[in-house]
Amino acid sequence: MSTVSALPESVYSSQHESLTIVGGGLVGTLAGLYLARRGYPVAIYDRRADPRHTTTVREGRSINLALSDRGWRALEGIGIGEQIRPVAIPMYQRVMHDQQGRLTYQPYGKKNQAIYSVSRDGLNRVLLDLAEADERIHLHFNRKCQVVDLQNRQLVLRDTSTGQDQTHSFHRLFGVDGAYSAVRSAMQKTDRFDYSQQYLNYGYKELTIEAGENGAWPLEKNALHIWPRGQYMMIALPNLDGSFNCTLFFPYEGPQSFATLQTGPQVRAFFAEVFPDALPLMPDLEEDFFRNPTSSLVTIRCFPWSVAGEVLLLGDASHAIVPFYGQGMNAGFEDCSVLDDLLSQHPDDWQTVFTEFERVRKPNTDAMADLAVYNFEEMRDRVADPRFLLRKKIESKISAQYPDQWVPLYTQVTFSHTPYADAWANGQQQEQIMQRLMPHIQSEADYDLPAVQALVQQELASKES
Repeated sequence: MSTVSALPESVYSSQHESLTIVGGGLVGTLAGLYLARRGYPVAIYDRRADPRHTTTVREGRSINLALSDRGWRALEGIGIGEQIRPVAIPMYQRVMHDQQGRLTYQPYGKKNQAIYSVSRDGLNRVLLDLAEADERIHLHFNRKCQVVDLQNRQLVLRDTSTGQDQTHSFHRLFGVDGAYSAVRSAMQKTDRFDYSQQYLNYGYKELTIEAGENGAWPLEKNALHIWPRGQYMMIALPNLDGSFNCTLFFPYEGPQSFATLQTGPQVRAFFAEVFPDALPLMPDLEEDFFRNPTSSLVTIRCFPWSVAGEVLLLGDASHAIVPFYGQGMNAGFEDCSVLDDLLSQHPDDWQTVFTEFERVRKPNTDAMADLAVYNFEEMRDRVADPRFLLRKKIESKISAQYPDQWVPLYTQVTFSHTPYADAWANGQQQEQIMQRLMPHIQSEADYDLPAVQALVQQELASKES
């Protein structure tokens, strides 16, 4: 059995118990960097091969992610934000494509506010390089978790390259192994463990818009592109090489669904009708469509997230969400910074840290799960609606006029560190106000009418009381 040896003294911690992380993805690696900074030796085990040494895309995983303020804060918390910026592309706005190819633009926030398109594997490689450079962190790939023995604090890991099983003891275990976590699976067998999973009736498939000549971007580079079509949609995020990674969110069954697109000609005819401006930019459409997997969309909730101050779940293992607010990675990264804050408040008191962590984070990640489904409906159904776009302009006017009293929901979630639960509660209150206000507004100019201004003031006064 391999063990992790004690490492040099650190200014951050007087103890040297080794910590074990199952899951070497984005959140697991960042958690390892945070814990190592505190002086703990960390062993990270991942079931997959080292992504830095393979060109295989991880099955069922989105190729591009949206990095926003919460994620940046977590990266900058250990001083690595600048190492990530070269692989991130700012997206300042949504660009909606209608069925005739006409474009509508919707800024995400104030001037120069952006979310950032990052490659999942590109970001993972950067984080792994940083982890490998830290002498406190030991990385182990091709280690599939077979058994998690919570009582005896042991793991049985299979070396998938040799087929051999190895038993490892752990002092403190962090389960950061995704939505189908082996660590959580063991916890589910304990008494009074609550667990639920809910699937959307939609799957998603990754496709590609090719780069233009000499690596030119064939669409607006600094934008997230959306093709909303009521019961389904496609989005596209830019890559550094000029291409775009597209994701088709589509029903599994029904008249227009994955079930009905069974041949290359059917796929091409469907895209020609529904996404006519995208089709000429997708020369490998049929090959991509049938080669890439159709992946499911699941929300996972569970509680508790910890066991006896010895085991803790982080990231998707404790709160997997659907991707429609771009907050899955950001929420997982925020887990790392919240955990670090609690370790500062309660140094080495793992029982208190774990208990407080799940108490603080659980309501917020539940709220984020609800927000993600809400935003799916907005992106799919409403972003192409002229009344919805007018409403967004009116919300921006209210926010500009009353910045201390009105912050748009998207801004609270994406460009602030407001707890998700507070943002969701604020957003629901603002939704009710807008439902009362919009019947009085038929154009952007109507906002300046005295009667509308009086109604806005009345609503905000009521909101604050």
